[in-house]
Amino acid sequence: MQTATLTTSRRTAAALTAVLLCTALVQAVPQQAAAAATRYEAESATIVDGAAESNHSGYSGTGFVNGDNVVGSYVEFTVTTASAGTGKIAVRYSNGTADARPADVAVGGTVVSAGRAFNATTDWNTWATSTLTTPLKAGSNKIRLTSTTSDGLPNLDYLDVTVTPSDTEAPTAPTAPSCSEITESSLTLTWGAATDDVGVVAYDIYEHGNKFGEAPGTATTKSLTGLSAGTTYNLTLFARDAAGNVSSVSPVVDCTTQKSDDTTAPSAPGTLSASGLTVNSVALSWGASTDDKAVTAYEVRSGSTVYKTVTGTPPATTTTLTGLACASPYSLDVVAKDAAGNASPPSNTVAFTTPDCTTDGGVPSGITTVSGGWSIPWGIHWMPDGKSALVTERDSFKVLKATPGGTRTQVGTVPEAVTTDGEGGLLGVAVDPKWSANHYVYFMHTASEGNRVVRMTYDGSSLSGYKVLLQGIKKSRYHNGGRLAFGPDGYLYASTGEAQTPDLAQDKNSLNGKILRMTTDGKAAPGNPFGNYVYSYGHRNPQGLAFDRNGRLWEAEFGDSKKDELNLIKPGKNYGWPVCEGTCTTTGMTNPKKTWNISEASPSGIAIVRNVIYMAALKGERLWRVPITGDTEELGTPSAYYVGTYGRLRTVTEVPGQDQLWLSTTNCDNKGNEPDGSDKLFRVSIS
Repeated sequence: MQTATLTTSRRTAAALTAVLLCTALVQAVPQQAAAAATRYEAESATIVDGAAESNHSGYSGTGFVNGDNVVGSYVEFTVTTASAGTGKIAVRYSNGTADARPADVAVGGTVVSAGRAFNATTDWNTWATSTLTTPLKAGSNKIRLTSTTSDGLPNLDYLDVTVTPSDTEAPTAPTAPSCSEITESSLTLTWGAATDDVGVVAYDIYEHGNKFGEAPGTATTKSLTGLSAGTTYNLTLFARDAAGNVSSVSPVVDCTTQKSDDTTAPSAPGTLSASGLTVNSVALSWGASTDDKAVTAYEVRSGSTVYKTVTGTPPATTTTLTGLACASPYSLDVVAKDAAGNASPPSNTVAFTTPDCTTDGGVPSGITTVSGGWSIPWGIHWMPDGKSALVTERDSFKVLKATPGGTRTQVGTVPEAVTTDGEGGLLGVAVDPKWSANHYVYFMHTASEGNRVVRMTYDGSSLSGYKVLLQGIKKSRYHNGGRLAFGPDGYLYASTGEAQTPDLAQDKNSLNGKILRMTTDGKAAPGNPFGNYVYSYGHRNPQGLAFDRNGRLWEAEFGDSKKDELNLIKPGKNYGWPVCEGTCTTTGMTNPKKTWNISEASPSGIAIVRNVIYMAALKGERLWRVPITGDTEELGTPSAYYVGTYGRLRTVTEVPGQDQLWLSTTNCDNKGNEPDGSDKLFRVSIS
């Protein structure tokens, strides 16, 4: 028996676009009246009693499957669909014998076509197609072709799968969420039922932008356990039906758990010591603390800044702290915590200085304030002359001109922008490479119907005009993506979130959960891998885009609860979400080049200076430095700067012609909770 396991899919037909004329503005809106087929290559499926070969001609992909001449040999395809419906399955095969080669076709273990005849095709270089229809469910479907005679299977090239949704109507939004039976560590969430033309099968519960739990469609209550005492949880719900349609978001409810009656703090950790110091890491060990109930975590701190949290039952008393900056002084201690949030007195302090830097890419050597008074600055793009940059504010919809000298002047607002009471609003900005001739600038923003990419005219002092280039990008409270960047090919790239509907990330007919590539007049760029706007897919909430000196595209992406990602983007590749989060072994998924715990990153913008990627971290409150190893696809050891010093860091941008970065905060957002006008723009020098 020979077994090979791979799963890869390729889109062979493009989504259609329509041109809508509205108040003299041309709007590109993807239409999906005609569904495109998804191709699943046989050589990338699971093969039992057979092998992938390429000794005949006319096949697609890298080869075909030649099954052994036995009863029971099979090829199993993993087919992912965004919605339930009727699947049209076209099997491309060749049979160079004189007799038919029958096979059972099963979906999810149920035979849907018994002894299906795959007739002779003259020779093994001549290919034919056998088409059947069968119901498919939303999500993953296993389609298996099994030989029923000792002649075995025909040679199999691929499946083309087209799904006609059986139900396209989304449920209504859940209503009136509320909390009751609140304790230190649990609460009961209650809501008004959603309705659906077929039936609600599940409710997804979110805390801010992270999935927090799930309840069956028949329920209107859910007990949430394992919560932290004295903590406010910001909760919303979505309803789902069996076809994979997802409702709009419910109203928000803030629920605060009771404060603990445990007021006894753990004892101070025992003697802290440091060893094994390197340029970017140090090994730490300490004595265990005691507590009247239990120690649940140790925090490695510098002052009030937490560098690392060690958890477990009980938590370990050793750890290796990575991500340190070279040639930098550190002073660290350790604090023990219990489930009630009580913190022990700190351990003794260890002080050390990391060894000198050995990189030729430079490191951050100084940071100064360019300007203050900002409220959630989101996108930054320098003008071609390097004398000023355009900066967007997410919730005010303002566009401002910022100069190195610190002046900030409003040049306009973007029409029709709206907020989502979360992460939507006025997001990315990009300046046309030919701005001196056409004066075009581009924005991504949330509107009434969804997210849009638009074009305006900027004469150096004010904005005018407004043209929608692309809409039909679903919006949600969170996961809207929003970064724009021009590539060296002159095309505009846009990052889109999956709008809290994870299955959209795997649907190549959807604009969500993607990196899109388009022309400056809003058409899908020529050469895109699927013939539509999609450049890569399988993304959750990408907010960082930057091109390196070799013209390669790097992308930073928020994970859910496990890992944040830094990816090298290649056309047509699947980056995994929601099947994978971080590195995984699922065949057909492209792994990230680096990952972080979400407490250390939650990355937004990225920039590249001297072959080093700089990544701004929101929850992690630090600027990550990640060197690219020469002209390879490998990355060196990450190191962190400004940990906890300036709060939530959103956008980082290279200053043209300088070894400098501009770095912005977004401490005024709904997770930073600072008053409007508290955000700043910094200049970081690299030397």
